[in-house]
Amino acid sequence: MTDATPKTRDDLFAFLDGLDIKHSTKDHAPVFTVAESVALRDEIPGGHTKNLFVKDKKDQFFLLTVEENATVDLKTVHTLIGAASKVSFGKPEKLMEYLGVVPGSVTAFGAINDTGGNVTFVLDVDLMEDETINCHPLSNDATTSIASSDLIRFMEATGHKPLVLKVTS
Repeated sequence: MTDATPKTRDDLFAFLDGLDIKHSTKDHAPVFTVAESVALRDEIPGGHTKNLFVKDKKDQFFLLTVEENATVDLKTVHTLIGAASKVSFGKPEKLMEYLGVVPGSVTAFGAINDTGGNVTFVLDVDLMEDETINCHPLSNDATTSIASSDLIRFMEATGHKPLVLKVTS
């Protein structure tokens, strides 16, 4: 466990600003599931995300970011993402340690907290077809919109080379 305090949404926004990445954020009541967030669709255009924090038997961690209604086959996705075995969900303690978020707030923006490079980020190719991607800004009481190309640029600036793969059915 690192002693580093997880970055806040203000830290995230400052980081994005430093990269000249345009972003907009809408505050809302906390949402913990895709079903709870559906009411926001009319207010926030673009691709909305579902995030799966998973690990293999060798404790390699992956964050799969897909379109909110997409299906990921957890029995076979390991063959696509380079995992050593079938995957299971990562524990909340590792989610906080590596991405600086709690369950319900999982986001691709967690890459800003993964300074040790412990997580492989996988962006579904179908999601990346959207011009705008919507993610939690490290907490589930807001949604931040960013261009899909800028999401990749953000991840690369954090030291991650995201895999853009077809992981959904």
